[in-house]
Amino acid sequence: MRMNKKVLTLAGVALTAMSLAACANNGKNKASGDLNVTLKANPVTLDPAKTIETPSSSMQTQSFEGLLKYDKNNKVVLGEAASQPKVTNDGKTWTFTLKKGLKWSNGDPVTAQDYVASMRHWADPKTKSQAADHVADLENYEQVSKGQAPTSALGVKALGKDKVQFTFSKKLPTVNVRNNFASNLKPVNHKVLAKEGSKYGSTSDKAVYNGPYKVANWTGGSDDNWSYVKNNQYYGKKNVHMNKVNVQVTKDNNTAQNLFKSGKVQETSVTADYIKGNKNNKELHTSLMATQYYLYFNGKNDLTKNENFRQAVNYAFDNNQLAKKVLQDGSVGATGWVPKGDMKNPKNGQDFAEEAGHLQKQNKKKAQDYWKATQKDLGKKNMTLNLLADNTDDQKQVAEYLQSTLQKQFKGLKVEVTTLPHAQHVSRDFAGKFELNLTDWNSDVPDASDFLSLLKTGNKVNFTNNTDQKLDDLLNQANDGTKSTSERYKLLQEANKQVHTNADGVPLYTAAQAHLVSKHVTGLNYGPFNTVAQYQYAQWKK
Repeated sequence: MRMNKKVLTLAGVALTAMSLAACANNGKNKASGDLNVTLKANPVTLDPAKTIETPSSSMQTQSFEGLLKYDKNNKVVLGEAASQPKVTNDGKTWTFTLKKGLKWSNGDPVTAQDYVASMRHWADPKTKSQAADHVADLENYEQVSKGQAPTSALGVKALGKDKVQFTFSKKLPTVNVRNNFASNLKPVNHKVLAKEGSKYGSTSDKAVYNGPYKVANWTGGSDDNWSYVKNNQYYGKKNVHMNKVNVQVTKDNNTAQNLFKSGKVQETSVTADYIKGNKNNKELHTSLMATQYYLYFNGKNDLTKNENFRQAVNYAFDNNQLAKKVLQDGSVGATGWVPKGDMKNPKNGQDFAEEAGHLQKQNKKKAQDYWKATQKDLGKKNMTLNLLADNTDDQKQVAEYLQSTLQKQFKGLKVEVTTLPHAQHVSRDFAGKFELNLTDWNSDVPDASDFLSLLKTGNKVNFTNNTDQKLDDLLNQANDGTKSTSERYKLLQEANKQVHTNADGVPLYTAAQAHLVSKHVTGLNYGPFNTVAQYQYAQWKK
């Protein structure tokens, strides 16, 4: 059952509950039939090449599969590949053979050409991919992405119908390549892509699917209701136990909790307000993600591009207080730009962030001194800034903490807060329409470079628009494919220190995720690098 897409008023909440109740087979003790779940924000696209945010990734996780995938324990295993890749050319060339008989949801065969078409689609400047960094290491990407070479020059080619070869411009860490194949590098049906063009993936009927589910009745970025329907063309359909998963975007935490409590949904995410009083609930599952939240400065604004101001803000916050007193959901205060639990020293196995030390510390004296220097630089005592954030409950709480702290510590500074739906927030990120920006990055590889490169010149998600040549040089050296793992690690540690020296952004906290999962459901696990549920592994307990 579906309802009109409207702003969620009290009446809308009632309609939501009724809608899910109709699908829930009378709920609280539900242990069969459709699975009903919630999502915190609206997806933007079904096009993997245009995906940079979690809601869209969640939708695609259910409906697309690559050569490698994550199993139910979040380990990288074979997906559409029949066997492990043949790696040659000093680690730069990876050749995969596809399983026999693979099909798209419309019955078309999945071929090597579908992978070639997908990679070319990512790199094609006409696509305007905001996530093209996932294919940026393929040979000739730079020339192709700038329109200086045809997409056929990209380092990917079909060796017949069932064999596809990827050639990278340099040797990459094996774990990074494997995670990228599992998380991001999904195929597209080349016939459907050619037919739909720029509208590919804008609605569920403008794509076909090779994963465990088909997406049904999703009409675009403002749609609050859709379903995942078992894909009977999927090679592993015998191991997909839920025939249908109904999804409801539920931005209000109380609504989500009440829907779960009444049995109308069997999986939902929750925040601190719930966790505080329900830590012993056996249906509550919490874990840290490879997700770091940051406060970004717009490099084109007179105040936020001022280095003294950036330094002032970097010393203003107590990240432990933010995590433990404000969020209270298991999140951890950031000690640096790279979160703990991400990368390990190849020599001794020590954690990258722990070896770097506590680089992000509150220091009220330094914050005050830098603020006074800012006022002197700009010749102003009173200034106003706008802080942009998502309109979810937890992000509103974080934004209020940041606003309160800055106004309390910096006399003469007024901070206004604008909260928007996630899709609108993302749009303003890329348009540079912000002054201060509360944003996050979820990594899919255990490599510090993925976080540090957020501030690299030319990175499409470097929303600061600042340039730090020293940082660029260090990252280029670390990632040129010629360094040993130990040499590369040292360069990344130097880059990490440089990020903090330049203060282009403020690391705030490593995010935790918390989900309520019905005691009648098994098979749903959440990992740091694969943070969304994989419903193909869910089943009713017997």
